[in-house]
Amino acid sequence: MKASLLFLLACTAVLAVGEGAETPEQPKVLVQKVQELAQKATAMAKDAFSRVRESEAAQLARQWLSDNAELAKQRLVWLKEQLAEFWKKTPAA
Repeated sequence: MKASLLFLLACTAVLAVGEGAETPEQPKVLVQKVQELAQKATAMAKDAFSRVRESEAAQLARQWLSDNAELAKQRLVWLKEQLAEFWKKTPAA
């Protein structure tokens, strides 16, 4: 999907710049404009995809935290008990 979206954006950029060309003697300017528009479109697509990934990662992290919150509490209580026992066994200096 990522490649097809970029291809679609590139085609749109070529068509948009082609409409603005007045004479066929402007190929360098046309190529430069297409490159600029393609770079902008690529940057926008990358930004959109990274936002989606970040959103999905945040959702997964929230879900994991909610699923494992009770287990984390239990382990912290166990650790506290273990530390208390360790301190009881340690001779006072």
